[in-house]
Amino acid sequence: MIRRIALAFAALAATTAPAFAHLDPQAHGSLLAGFTHPLAGLDHLLAMVAVGLWAAQAGGRARLLVPAAFVTTMAAGFALAVSGVGLPFVEPAILASVVALGLLVAMAVRLDLALSAAVVGVFALFHGHAHGAELGAAGAAAFGLGFAVATALLHAAGIGLGLAVARLPLATRLLGGLTAGTGLALAFG
Repeated sequence: MIRRIALAFAALAATTAPAFAHLDPQAHGSLLAGFTHPLAGLDHLLAMVAVGLWAAQAGGRARLLVPAAFVTTMAAGFALAVSGVGLPFVEPAILASVVALGLLVAMAVRLDLALSAAVVGVFALFHGHAHGAELGAAGAAAFGLGFAVATALLHAAGIGLGLAVARLPLATRLLGGLTAGTGLALAFG
């Protein structure tokens, strides 16, 4: 069973690799361009799913509040970028988020709900800023709505995956380890 889950996770990761090109908002519309943006980068996709996995591990209100904290703070980071406010180390922070969130899942770290929300919020700020910095010709409101919806759906996918393998806690931890390892490969590859 763990092997099947690992293979499914690897297949999901492999399907995102060729999609690094972002949709042109002129041709596809700002909403669709925003929606596909988090799906087009392995770093974003892995971090979003890891947030859902971690929320599923925590259970209870964390399943809603941890992803909500991510989406909300990501929107704030987007607003900062659109307003011209820079953040240092955006790309390294995004890669660090993949590794750190993967490790939180792999180690099944349990934190207070507010602290869990704060942890994902810090990373979300950088993810949102990156989305805003790559806005291009897209309309900010539609683009922002698109990537917020896609992010929430990726969180939901992570929660669903986490709940699906809840009877096999080592499977969830393996997924976290694979996420962290992939994050390291992206950072140093």
